[in-house]
Amino acid sequence: MANMQLRYLAQARSGDKGNTVNVALFAPNDDLYHLFVEQVTCERVKAHFAGLVEGEVTRYLLPNVRAINFICREALNGGGSASIRMDNLGKCFSSNLLRMEVKVPDNSWW
Repeated sequence: MANMQLRYLAQARSGDKGNTVNVALFAPNDDLYHLFVEQVTCERVKAHFAGLVEGEVTRYLLPNVRAINFICREALNGGGSASIRMDNLGKCFSSNLLRMEVKVPDNSWW
């Protein structure tokens, strides 16, 4: 098994509403979708966003489009107008999630 960042394997999109961030992860094929379902869990996402996401992370599986949607609560330090963060919106969360590493079989070509 080899570690590989999601950015080499997937696409992602994110957005925000208030103090909540929505991050969707998209797999290009069924094999990678199943690998993501197995390895990209709520616990790992929350740990990956340590210091940013203070609340609950909920995961929704969308197998018909090979996507996983994460809802991250208390993720924007109060939200756009309340936050003192430099980037107080959720748009950067997708790029950040794509830095997470997953284990892939050594002999796989994705």
